[in-house]
Amino acid sequence: MNPPEQALSAPPAQAIAPTRARTPIMAQPAPGLAAPAAAPPPAWHERIRDRWNALIATDSFQRWSARFPLTRPVTMRRSRALFDVVSGFVYTQTLLACVELDLFEYLAGGARTIEEIAERSNLSTASTERLLNAAVSLRLLMKRRHGRYALGALGAPLVGNTGVLALIRHHRMAYQDLSDPVALLRQGADFRTELSRYWSYADAPRPQAIDDARVAAYSEIMAATLPPVANDVLDAYDLSKHECLLDVGGGEGVFLSLVGARHPSLQLRLFDLPAVASRAMHRLEQAGLGDRVKCHGGNFHADALPTGADVISLVRVLLDHDDESVMRLLRQARAALPAGGVLLIAEAMAGVRGAETVGDAYFSFYLMAMGKGRARRADELHQMLREAGFRRSREVGTRFPIQTGLIVAEV
Repeated sequence: MNPPEQALSAPPAQAIAPTRARTPIMAQPAPGLAAPAAAPPPAWHERIRDRWNALIATDSFQRWSARFPLTRPVTMRRSRALFDVVSGFVYTQTLLACVELDLFEYLAGGARTIEEIAERSNLSTASTERLLNAAVSLRLLMKRRHGRYALGALGAPLVGNTGVLALIRHHRMAYQDLSDPVALLRQGADFRTELSRYWSYADAPRPQAIDDARVAAYSEIMAATLPPVANDVLDAYDLSKHECLLDVGGGEGVFLSLVGARHPSLQLRLFDLPAVASRAMHRLEQAGLGDRVKCHGGNFHADALPTGADVISLVRVLLDHDDESVMRLLRQARAALPAGGVLLIAEAMAGVRGAETVGDAYFSFYLMAMGKGRARRADELHQMLREAGFRRSREVGTRFPIQTGLIVAEV
């Protein structure tokens, strides 16, 4: 019997042939849609690539490449990468089990035996060993001498990391919504999902009417996961040259609280839905910033933004809105800023070199399940900013571009 990796890298030739002969599902344009323009014929290098892919797809080539010394390392590496894609859900569930059982916090105090971990986790010894070995293979844990297990290279950073831990638990809803990805792709925003219900503003006809109970859950997870992004922004851009910051879509005020701690002379403003703004004011008063803060309740889809700030921030706001809403918000920000004012856009972006899966895979499907929005490339945002009336915009490097892209636009 072939190992799973070999089965993935070398499918039988007869299993491939029917796939090539299939008729495309959308052979004709859907009713009411214009026929797409004819695509130009493929270039010579594309034809060479197609022939190469056809060769790679054959059983004989894959078997040969797995034996030949010069191609074997590449074949094995790609086989492993493909197997990781196939097995990804099992990996995430292994991580979730470790989080649910508080294993990382428990092992932060030192290595433990299987028996100690089993007793604390209320699992059988066999189940505990199965979970621990899976976590070791993912580098979440590591095996020590005398049958003890300790934190691994990827598990240690999770200790006390409330934001990431909250996100891991939150993903239960995403897994449920993506259980039938084809149905989700076909129905799009009309597909009722757990995430769309959770992010209550996503499909609410009147977001400003959402009460505190409905905003509490999503506001809490936004607050828990925001500090790393906020610190990236504050490390990359110096706000000390400004007098007043307006944080639009500022949630419970986490970003403003971090800004206030770093810049004691900066005046702070927040704009969000009324129920959210009320929660933010309470948090900021508790942080001792009440005399420097004003929180405005409203709906930026319909209401003008408050004026008076010389810098406006949009931190993780644009990516979960459609293009029309984003353009409207950018124009409102331009109208609210004075000459020389600055707009900061901070969020995960698509097409980031070395982190393409974040925007084009993770956020693409997550936001589809949520019901609106998409991760955008930096050049798309630059174009939208020009159309909104900003004089110029530039990207600013951040410490962790995988989670925080930063664009500075000037009036």
